[in-house]
Parts: sequence; structure tokens; C-alpha cells
Amino acid sequence: MIIRLVKMTFPVENSEKFEALFETVRERIAAREGCVHVELLRTIAEGEEAIYFTRSIWNREEDLQAYRASDLFAATWRSTKALFSQRAEAWSTELISVSTSDGME
Repeated sequence: MIIRLVKMTFPVENSEKFEALFETVRERIAAREGCVHVELLRTIAEGEEAIYFTRSIWNREEDLQAYRASDLFAATWRSTKALFSQRAEAWSTELISVSTSDGME
């Protein structure tokens, strides 16, 4: 299982545009073969920039790479990138350990 984390920074005035864009593609990303989960997070701190993270879970690295090679990704990334105030950062990770008290695993 692959967990993909992407950090994106936007001027605050672009945050609503980005959130709206994400909502238009979220279900299509989630429907991609091998995609288990997609979510959007935003930092709580307020300032002149809004920092977001996407977290997606994929069955295999090949599934993630197939999505990254898709027209959906290319169009979404082109529109998202135009809103950035800083270059995005991304990591592909794997889960090593988890412990929760609320039954989430």
C-alpha cells in the first residue's frame, strides 16, 4: 500500500479556487483503479498563505504512476499549479505502524 502526500502552498486569495477545483476532481481520482482513499487537509494557522496537503492511498505504486500519467492528473495539476505561491512538495510513503484509540486503522 502506497500513501502519497502532497504539500501545496497558495496565496490565501486562491484557497477557495483550489478547494473548488479539488471538489470537482476528488471523486474521479478516488474512482481510479487502485485508489483506496483521497482526502484534503488544510493547516489551521492563518496568514497570507494557505497550506494544504492531499493524502491519497493506492494499492500499488503502479496504480499511482498510472494516475500520474493520466489526462485527469495533467489537467488537474496544470490548473492547481497556476494557483501556487510556492513549489509543491510530494512524498510516496508506506505505513509502518499505527495505533488509535477510536478504532480508526
